[in-house]
Amino acid sequence: MAKKKVAPKNDKGFEEFLWDSANRLRGSVESSEYKHVVLSLIFLKFVSDKFEERRAELIAEGKEKYTDMVEFYTMKNVFYLPETSRWNYIQQHAKQDDIAIKIDSALTAVEKSNASLKGALPDNYFSRLGLDGSKLSALIDAINNIDTVRDKEEDVVGRVYEYFLGKFAAAEGKLGGEFYTPKCVVNLIAEMIEPYKGKIYDPCCGSGGMFVQSLKFVRSHHGNTKDISVYGQEFTSTTYKLAKMNLAVRGLSANLGELPADSFFKDQHPDLKADYIMANPPFNMKAWRGADELVDDSRWSGYEIPPTGNANYAWILHIVSKLSEHGVAGFVLANGSMSTNTSGEGAIRQKMVENDLVDCMIALPGQLFYTVQIPVCLWFLTKDKKADSERGYRNREGETLFIDARKIGSMISRTQKELDYDDIAAIARTYHAWRGEAKDGVYEDKAGYCKSATLDDMRKHDFVLTPGRYVGAAPIEDDGIPFETKMTEMSRTLYGQMEEAAKLDEVIRKNLEGLGYGE
Repeated sequence: MAKKKVAPKNDKGFEEFLWDSANRLRGSVESSEYKHVVLSLIFLKFVSDKFEERRAELIAEGKEKYTDMVEFYTMKNVFYLPETSRWNYIQQHAKQDDIAIKIDSALTAVEKSNASLKGALPDNYFSRLGLDGSKLSALIDAINNIDTVRDKEEDVVGRVYEYFLGKFAAAEGKLGGEFYTPKCVVNLIAEMIEPYKGKIYDPCCGSGGMFVQSLKFVRSHHGNTKDISVYGQEFTSTTYKLAKMNLAVRGLSANLGELPADSFFKDQHPDLKADYIMANPPFNMKAWRGADELVDDSRWSGYEIPPTGNANYAWILHIVSKLSEHGVAGFVLANGSMSTNTSGEGAIRQKMVENDLVDCMIALPGQLFYTVQIPVCLWFLTKDKKADSERGYRNREGETLFIDARKIGSMISRTQKELDYDDIAAIARTYHAWRGEAKDGVYEDKAGYCKSATLDDMRKHDFVLTPGRYVGAAPIEDDGIPFETKMTEMSRTLYGQMEEAAKLDEVIRKNLEGLGYGE
């Protein structure tokens, strides 16, 4: 299958303009609340534009009598909207005092008319929030400027949605990360695991960013999105709704379970075996209760029970249990997961290595996330490291690739770092060359950057999986200056510093004598 590189990021002038317009209208409403207002209205504008476009098609085809029949919309993957749920109705009544009630009623009617949106839209949210009527009206005017169906080749509303999710995550700080994973991290995971065909699963899907990027990957590499089926689960009700709306505005069908639920205690996909797993589990989640209440759970079979005080290894073993025979998983965790030995975690990690599940470990730089400034890592697991002639893979049984990418990336703001197109392509190319894909060249260990380690290597390091332990130090580049010259210059500098220190000592001594503390 023909493949091409990750697309460079687009100019975001339009999204920035809309964000500035919407953000100026926020007033005293918290970002965590306001995002549901803005994103719900963007969603309503999008589904209404699609509805009106389809309605115009039916009229043009001489099928005007079918314009109020739901099936003539669903057959084209368009949501049917009752008259009071259409954007032009909302806009016409935007200046009225009861506009919040009308929006709530519109969203409720859309959900009732379309079974696939069950549980997706806010329930009486606008009325309860009490947003200032004039600001809500102005926000409707701002969103009215989005022509969501203008460009058939461009995912206009998807871009706006993604941009807004990122901006809200940045504004909310720690809470923002509960629903949004930085796009560059998701891009890297997608480029590593290459989700072309099969089932994709995310056990803690947030706002659905992993799924969106997976489908983008397929499209950008000339694959067929119909070859992909999406499964996910999300615990937080409001974030579950965000995910369903995020996927709906992109026309993506996904099974996120019947309701928001805890993946450990109410698994919505108990029999699923996924070909690709992408996830960003909550970091170091404490008091998750599993060790006490799920002692005999089949997911821990063959391993120590994950400790109660930290759910990192519970997430890992949950992911392992969902992998298909040839499946591959890529997920984000805090750096401590690579080395901790607390409460049996080291024993679980050792067993995973001995079971040959760990495919690749990547240490990422800090400041990539809105939630935390600490550096994080990527785990890649697979149950199949055998040679695959069809995919051009060589046999990597008993080996794990370590990549130290901590020095990669560039600052895009005072506090935020990003992996750019070249960074992502370089890391993915290293991994695929190691797996044996000819298009990515011949793999070689590179000191300070990457190392293919054996089981014996990992045993010598007590099964700690921190890349820095394996890749070593990068060689110091020769600057062409002879050693003798360097020593002469450094010695001259050192002697000068020693003379200066002696002068400072004398000044300090005299000051002390003046205060009566002389020898």
